[in-house]
Amino acid sequence: MKRFDRLREIQRLDPENDFLRIYQITSTLEFPWDMTRALELALYRTYAVPSIGRLLGETGEFVNRTQKRYDDTTLLLDAVVEHGFDTTTGRSAIRRINQMHRSYDISNDDMRYVLCTFVAVPGRWLDRYGWRRVSEHERRAMAAYYRTLGRHMGIQGIPESYDDFGRCLDEYEDAHFGWDEDGRAVSDATLDLMASWYPAPLAPLVRGASKALLDEPLLRAFRYESPHPAARALVQGALRARAKAVRLLPPRRTPHHARQNPEIKGYPNGYDVAELGTFHGSQAAKRLGACPVPHGR
Repeated sequence: MKRFDRLREIQRLDPENDFLRIYQITSTLEFPWDMTRALELALYRTYAVPSIGRLLGETGEFVNRTQKRYDDTTLLLDAVVEHGFDTTTGRSAIRRINQMHRSYDISNDDMRYVLCTFVAVPGRWLDRYGWRRVSEHERRAMAAYYRTLGRHMGIQGIPESYDDFGRCLDEYEDAHFGWDEDGRAVSDATLDLMASWYPAPLAPLVRGASKALLDEPLLRAFRYESPHPAARALVQGALRARAKAVRLLPPRRTPHHARQNPEIKGYPNGYDVAELGTFHGSQAAKRLGACPVPHGR
């Protein structure tokens, strides 16, 4: 197998009908590391919308149990990518996502914005830092995949094309990015989590590198100081150097799923998709057998 054989496979597929297969190739074979980083950044951007950051902060989940929230979010999204929409595991993951969202008063506009980040942010990351740019087939498949996910989540007014997702994201951020104390707390907790994945002496470097990847609207929303231009150039240059090195490597022969990432820390003995995430109110009572008090399992 040669370096561009999978791109040729993608180009032989129909992005409207074979979108799942194309997205699987892109995310698990061509760019697994980049997709993980890009989706992390996609979710991180949402904290700068006060209505989202405030809700996440008030629940306490993203501040007090940051690793678990990271694990659960990653694993639920990954289950749909790996197994598809029409399987028991895929349906179970979507059901859990919907159950959690129904526990809170989340606007359709916020839900649609979050969906847009899953399309626009990875596409832009791969064009900037991937070992090759995203093809038109991949852009169309990415949009089709998240249109399907959005419909399963009951989101209204979903953008149609890849470019529409990007425009929706940019317009929403221009209108809604702003300061919120809870959003800043969630941001700080997330940066601390990322730093914790590395040896302690490297933690300040990891935080600094992470902030060097944030654009000015994000930095302003969280009231972070702008990184030194040299730090930005160093971090971005390192990512571009990595891309050039990856381009020279032989293609990956087996898929790498997000559940295999070393950043997933909370389930060393495995997990049940139906048990991931948070359970509140009547959902918790149903799960635990009528009693709303969490007795453990």
